[in-house]
Amino acid sequence: MKKNCSRKSARGGRALLTGLMRCGHCGRMMRVFYGQAKGNAHRYQCRGDDAHVGAGLCIGIGGVRVDRAVALQILEAVSDRAVEAAILASDQVERSRQEIITAVERELEVVRYEASLAARRYELVDPAKRHVARELEARWNGALERVAELEGRIKELRTASAESPKIDRALLLQLAHDLPRVWNAPSTDTRTKQRLVHIVVREIVCDLDEDTNEAVLLIHWTGGRHTEVRVARVKTGRYPGDMAPTAVDALRKLAGHWPDRELAVSLNRMRCKTGDGETWTTVRVREMRERLGLPEYDPASSDGKMISLAKAAAHFGFCVGSAKSLVLKDILPATQAIKGPQWLVPVDALSSETVRIAVQRVIERRPGNYIDYQYDRMIRLPGI
Repeated sequence: MKKNCSRKSARGGRALLTGLMRCGHCGRMMRVFYGQAKGNAHRYQCRGDDAHVGAGLCIGIGGVRVDRAVALQILEAVSDRAVEAAILASDQVERSRQEIITAVERELEVVRYEASLAARRYELVDPAKRHVARELEARWNGALERVAELEGRIKELRTASAESPKIDRALLLQLAHDLPRVWNAPSTDTRTKQRLVHIVVREIVCDLDEDTNEAVLLIHWTGGRHTEVRVARVKTGRYPGDMAPTAVDALRKLAGHWPDRELAVSLNRMRCKTGDGETWTTVRVREMRERLGLPEYDPASSDGKMISLAKAAAHFGFCVGSAKSLVLKDILPATQAIKGPQWLVPVDALSSETVRIAVQRVIERRPGNYIDYQYDRMIRLPGI
């Protein structure tokens, strides 16, 4: 069971679409990552093939806008007009079913008359004419089989009509009228909203449209319908086009300071591409480094005064995102050779009083069920 490095902020709410988001690129279920800086910040991310070192994320999208867009679609789907349309459609289906029953009953009357006519013809035939009698008997048996077939079909149609749920129009309209107010009430927790979402939505396939900078959500409703929703994305943390370093420049500055695996991750994080437009892997980094004549990382040559931010986070007992937030707040000192790769943290800073207090505050903000958020497996909510 894989561990999830992200955690939920103690002040924020849960993600609304937990267990419903599927990646439109690779088909894997997307995971929820909770932030720390904002109480309600979370992201839906697909990590793709974790075994492919340095491949980076497959798809990532901020969850607040996505949740809001899907919630609006759900409230629209159960609005007064939608409920009235559903009731009208149900009435039309029932009328169609009754019309079919009526048509089959009329056909049954005709077939019964044909069966009685075949019976009379068979009774009037001369027994000596065995070939004629045999033909008339076969026609009589065929008519009787047709009668039995139509009677069985009528019985099935009436059973289906009787088993269809009876619709209370007034109650449904009242529920549709009250749902928006209940949904937006401060006392309604996210778990209740999650249960409502799981009732009406089977799955949501998420894809990205780079041309329009939008997230494309394909909502698969429980009834079999599909709805496409587009959510605008906000690009953050990207290099401007004229400032983005090339892979060669980055390798010249970073080679020897990090293993090839970490260099691949850093190059992909900076959105550097290989000559043929592929992402970086450990093998590709090693081949490029050797072609440029750059040194290999030697752990023995490290003086032990600096460690990576990931190791610092592991030392503190929380995720890299929490450690990075301390760096951005100038609490934990760290440096980068260029913008984008991993940070280097002085070992002496780990034991400073300021850092120790900040780390303790981060740990104290963890929710009581913090351990439940460390696993990748999604558990269905009770009653769904």
